Amino acid sequence: MDAVRVALLREVLGGTEWPEATRRFARVLRASVPPGHVGGLLLVGTEQYEPWHLAAHLMDEAAWSGLPELTPTLVRHRVRPGDPAQLAAGLGRLEAAGRGEALLLVAPAPPGADVLERVHGARRAGATVLSLDGGHPEVQGLAHESLTVDQSTAVDLDTVQHLVSAAAGENCGPAPRGRRPFRDRLSRLADRLTSPPPTGW
Repeated sequence: MDAVRVALLREVLGGTEWPEATRRFARVLRASVPPGHVGGLLLVGTEQYEPWHLAAHLMDEAAWSGLPELTPTLVRHRVRPGDPAQLAAGLGRLEAAGRGEALLLVAPAPPGADVLERVHGARRAGATVLSLDGGHPEVQGLAHESLTVDQSTAVDLDTVQHLVSAAAGENCGPAPRGRRPFRDRLSRLADRLTSPPPTGW
């Protein structure tokens, strides 16, 4: 999702908790992986839901913002022989997670006991655990930071993932080769263009 569409989405959600909540969650996510640590952000879903789109958006943000640590490793429930390297990390990768790594669990429905056990093991080994979830106590009990998207909220999980991934790459300090300032200026311009006119117009 480009900067203009994100700005429009934030405008639509203005006055709700979501723009700031997703920015706060993104700041925690970004701070959970040391700068330059490629492969230290693990992304895992449930057996029924693999967060492909979030992985793709985070890869784009990593490239645009010059923050390679935002490039996720998508951990899959079923890995097939011949899968490319970026898609070949199975659940066993969670067992190797430890200090200096972050594990983002995306769980619209409760994950299986096998995933919860592995996430718990990663937390014990020192990994930072975050969750985008449907309000499941067993998931939130494992997470250092969680953002709940359930049926009572005004937005769906896909929308929240767009906002989190966009916010993860914003305003991140010095820019490599002038790319980030342009994107930030574009985002600010989109915010101005889509903001309502002053009172009295």
